[in-house]
Amino acid sequence: MRLELKSDFPVTDAACRKETGKTMKAWFDEIGALVAGGQSRRDAIRWLYDASEKNAWWSTTLWVEYERKNGIVDKKDGHIEGYNICVTKTVAASVADVYAVFADAKAWKQWFGDDAQADVKEQGTFQDSAGHQGEFLRVRKDKDLRFTFSHPGTDYVTRVDVAVADKGKGKTGITLTHNRLQTREEADGLRAAWSEVLDRLKQIAES
Repeated sequence: MRLELKSDFPVTDAACRKETGKTMKAWFDEIGALVAGGQSRRDAIRWLYDASEKNAWWSTTLWVEYERKNGIVDKKDGHIEGYNICVTKTVAASVADVYAVFADAKAWKQWFGDDAQADVKEQGTFQDSAGHQGEFLRVRKDKDLRFTFSHPGTDYVTRVDVAVADKGKGKTGITLTHNRLQTREEADGLRAAWSEVLDRLKQIAES
């Protein structure tokens, strides 16, 4: 997997003001009022989305950076909730054919890249030469995969869920979600990396 830790936009007051009309500090003051009023994370992000003229990137960024600034962390692991990303792909192949590519150890070297090695079973592991690695937590044939994920330079483990579903007319939909990402650079970088990975998997499955 080729991963470049780079955010789509600078996370700065100047960039925020340009895109949303207010600085991050000004938004943080408004978020603080929402939190004091008992608003949930989901409701606060929805409010930010509407208030920032439906800017999805900044509405999520503002909430997560507010979490970081104010030390709002999970009591179990001490990390912020962070960013959650979702990548989808439609493949012109059956569910069984698509899942077979996910489950095949030899295919991992092609679609995941960097000489990836994978033992696709529960408690099995994967790794590549770039240092990405994880453990399979759930493997359900022709349905979904769940696995942990870590990459060099991090001291925490995140989670990936991949689901495949029949879309009719010989097509399969892939939905990949990656949760608890701790930085904007990581979230945007992994969204691009997973998109590239799924493009390769699509080519393999369709051929």
